[in-house]
Amino acid sequence: MSNVLGIIAEYNPFHNGHLYHLNTAKLITNSDYSIAVMSGNFTQRGDISIVDKWSKAQMAIENGIDLVIELPTVYAISSAENFASGAIKILDSLGIVDFVAFGSECSDISILQQVTDVLANEPPEYKTLLSHELDKGVSFPKARERALMMYLNDVRRFANVLSSSNNILGIEYLKALKRQKSIIQPITIKREGNNYNDNTIPTDSQFASATALRKLCATHHSDILQSFMPEASYNILNNAMENGNIVKDISDFDEIIIYTLRKMSTDEIANLPDVSEGLEFAIKSAVNQCNTVSELLSIINTKRYTQTRIQRILLYALLGINKKMMDMSKKVIPYARILGFNSKGRMLISEIVNKNPKINMITSVKKFIDQNKNKQLAEMLDIDIFATDVYTLGYEYESKANLDFTNNMIITN
Repeated sequence: MSNVLGIIAEYNPFHNGHLYHLNTAKLITNSDYSIAVMSGNFTQRGDISIVDKWSKAQMAIENGIDLVIELPTVYAISSAENFASGAIKILDSLGIVDFVAFGSECSDISILQQVTDVLANEPPEYKTLLSHELDKGVSFPKARERALMMYLNDVRRFANVLSSSNNILGIEYLKALKRQKSIIQPITIKREGNNYNDNTIPTDSQFASATALRKLCATHHSDILQSFMPEASYNILNNAMENGNIVKDISDFDEIIIYTLRKMSTDEIANLPDVSEGLEFAIKSAVNQCNTVSELLSIINTKRYTQTRIQRILLYALLGINKKMMDMSKKVIPYARILGFNSKGRMLISEIVNKNPKINMITSVKKFIDQNKNKQLAEMLDIDIFATDVYTLGYEYESKANLDFTNNMIITN
């Protein structure tokens, strides 16, 4: 079989930048086949997907991805480290992936590899520097960036590497490949257009950030979207908007999240992943004096914890994910839940099964539940099913449950 390219993505939604990244990666790696491990209805930075996971899978397939596999929710809303670890474990378990391509602001794989070596090995001098920075009360990401700069002692070469979101994820992919002892070869492609969190719409480029595009959806300026999305993606997104089947952001779950946290005890909040150092008391105090997630975030705002970390904690509460579940995710190889494929993807599935007959592949949720004997994977799938049921509560019109049982895989020629 020709080269197989792996992509780890959220496609929230699939835009021109994603298409550029995919086509460039195929060209560089000379790959005729592509597999995307994609987050589902909730995302790594503690937010909600604008459209459901089947719509995102269809966007991906219509634009050149051959096989779409869902990244289980417990990884998809986890830290960058566990997000990357889960995705790499899936790609590696397939046994047929030759390359993994990721976007980065840096675009120099050697720089990212040098940073990865320090973070993966944690030399004593670096750990001491990190401890000193954390003692200053700053967030872990900021403390890590400062400690790394001092340890590497080359400001020109490493400036801003750990302050850019795609670089951070890229480094975590490299760390995960090392830990898995994977033979998959990493490549990075320079991110084009606006930064990930940029809300502005460019006037001189075809590339806009996914954040800006989601903002357009929320403010009903959908006509502008056409300039920044492939036609197939735009049509899928526009259809979802017309049917009231989009979720604009985490604010659509304000009441549910506030209710959930008010109902929880401080001990229960302390048992949520990423909660430490008495943060449960700050969350409990804040939730008793506000009505929205936005207000909650502004009250808890501290130098020690990033907004993304707090938002992820809110999703853990919403979806009932505790520390035990998160620890479990770090110890297992997740299943490969197939969301969709084309004719080339069908060939990939056959090749995967031939290479790894024992792989836990899901094409039918009910069938997997009936036949599976692994309690950890069963719990992981239960979280995915519940996450979909919760997600549809954000729809403007219909909110149906059990879609993981009733929605078909996306299959195209």
